[in-house]
Amino acid sequence: MNADDAHLLIVDDDERIRGLLQKFLMRSGFLVSTARDAAHARRVLSGLEFDLIVLDVMMPGEDGMALCRDLRKTIATPIMLLTAKGETDDRITGLEAGADDYLAKPFEPKELLLRINAILRRVPNAEPAVVRPKVLNMGPVRYDIERGEMWQGDQLVRLTATESQLMRIFSNVPGEAVTRAQLVEELSRSGGQTQERAVDVQITRLRRKIEVDPKQPRYLQTVRGAGYMLAPE
Repeated sequence: MNADDAHLLIVDDDERIRGLLQKFLMRSGFLVSTARDAAHARRVLSGLEFDLIVLDVMMPGEDGMALCRDLRKTIATPIMLLTAKGETDDRITGLEAGADDYLAKPFEPKELLLRINAILRRVPNAEPAVVRPKVLNMGPVRYDIERGEMWQGDQLVRLTATESQLMRIFSNVPGEAVTRAQLVEELSRSGGQTQERAVDVQITRLRRKIEVDPKQPRYLQTVRGAGYMLAPE
């Protein structure tokens, strides 16, 4: 990602510093928006997406450290903290709060620019979002991915714990083969010891709940040499 593509958000309660940083970074080719405090930043972030947030730590009310920590619960946007505190403990606290970098005041604008560019170089170009279905249809049977429920008409199909795990695994990669070894590994994470033969048995049982003819499976297929694949409609 380069400057011409990047939209930055500057959050600082000092109007003079906000203005100076905005002008400098815009001259460097960035699109720049500003916010005067944490509450203002939240309103801006609710309507716009940014490639990087430059966030001052020492702000009245909710400080930058608390805002950074809270933003990390919902967004992965890179965050650079600016602060008058340059002690090691403060830098560690900032990084633990979820910041990607930490720059102590006073600083040279060129150093800020170099650090911003370094962070943006590490951010991969966004791939188009993959829209995943919420429900997989398999003939008369449907599987609700979010709820982990299987239904046939208005009747809930009861799944064992292992069958539920298998459906979660397959529904994450519909149309892709999953090897027996992968299934053994995933199932074993629950604490049990699963063998490949046991996986085959569980697949047979699951087919009885999905397929019209379990002996000629249409939806939970065996892929020769690769494992098993869920092939919904």
